[in-house]
Amino acid sequence: MTDSESSQTNVARTLEHSHSPHSIAKRLSQQHQPSYLKDFVYGAIDGAVTTFAVVSGVAGAGLSPNVVLILGVANLVGDGFSMAAGNFMGTRAEQEQLAMLRLMEEQHIEVNPEGEREEIRQIFQSKGFDGELLEQVVDVITADEHQWVEIMLQEEHGMSLVRISPFKAAATTFFAFFGVGLIPLLPFLGVLIGVDFSSHPYLISTLLTAVAFFMVGAAKSQFVGRHWLYSGMETLLVGGLAAGLAFLCGNLLSGFA
Repeated sequence: MTDSESSQTNVARTLEHSHSPHSIAKRLSQQHQPSYLKDFVYGAIDGAVTTFAVVSGVAGAGLSPNVVLILGVANLVGDGFSMAAGNFMGTRAEQEQLAMLRLMEEQHIEVNPEGEREEIRQIFQSKGFDGELLEQVVDVITADEHQWVEIMLQEEHGMSLVRISPFKAAATTFFAFFGVGLIPLLPFLGVLIGVDFSSHPYLISTLLTAVAFFMVGAAKSQFVGRHWLYSGMETLLVGGLAAGLAFLCGNLLSGFA
């Protein structure tokens, strides 16, 4: 058996296993489980970009490393909290909208069940069902009010039924922002506590942040369907552009310091 044939056989076995009744049931049961990886990735990217922009701006202005720590920590706490609060409010607004639409659909079913049945009929007709089979589908779905409402929320309003906790989303964003955003400040923290491992903290900060940009971008590729190398380089480019602009502004305004 050639390597190609062996590879195809392994892929076929993997697909067969993943499509067993037990595997399918397990996968479908996990569809509505919340994931906070997205909150972590985007919090981390924003933390790395904004904090290193502060470092670059201070470097461009030729200010003391102590100023880097003051402005950097202020950015970590202030901007991190702001981003987390925005995520909290946005996530909670989505949950409140879902609850409102659920109540509205329940009221519509109670007041005008035939009209709501017609909506189900047209939804599944657009999916290719017709005739007696279509009517059977409508009967089955509308026999269970909970299922009926769930389908209306998804198909008519385009809502996700995944229950994401606003508190967990906000906390994930904040700690990702703070944790990754702290990386550009590590050389300056080292100097503060007497660990003078380099006479060029700005250079060390740049290298550490470049690695952080790339790693976070590579992780982000899981959410955008891109190759990890491309996504990592893209995030590195965006972060580098932000840092370059901040450095340029700091350099141009250095006379005011």
